[in-house]
Amino acid sequence: MKLPQDAVISERKIKEYLLTPRVEDDKSGFLALAGYSLQSWRQLETDLRRQIDERDALLIQTTRYGEMYQIKGQLTGPNGKVLDVITVWVRLHATGETRFVTLIPDKEARR
Repeated sequence: MKLPQDAVISERKIKEYLLTPRVEDDKSGFLALAGYSLQSWRQLETDLRRQIDERDALLIQTTRYGEMYQIKGQLTGPNGKVLDVITVWVRLHATGETRFVTLIPDKEARR
């Protein structure tokens, strides 16, 4: 299933969650391997959106808030390094809106 092109990817989620070092569940170090930084946050947004365009989403769970989907794919960072990732999205029951939830390194991916 394809997710909608107008899925919401919050600037705050990218800047304050993905690209800012955190004590728990840090994603910034992983993304830095490919050259992503706060200065290149728009590139990360574009690359996340490309996942919607190029890949099908798999329904993984239905919660009281909405349907959760994942997309397995790759991000090619500003420095050219390729990261295998799983992105998670939610389609909210209340509004029908699809939103980016998180990114997880795909440790099982094979190239």
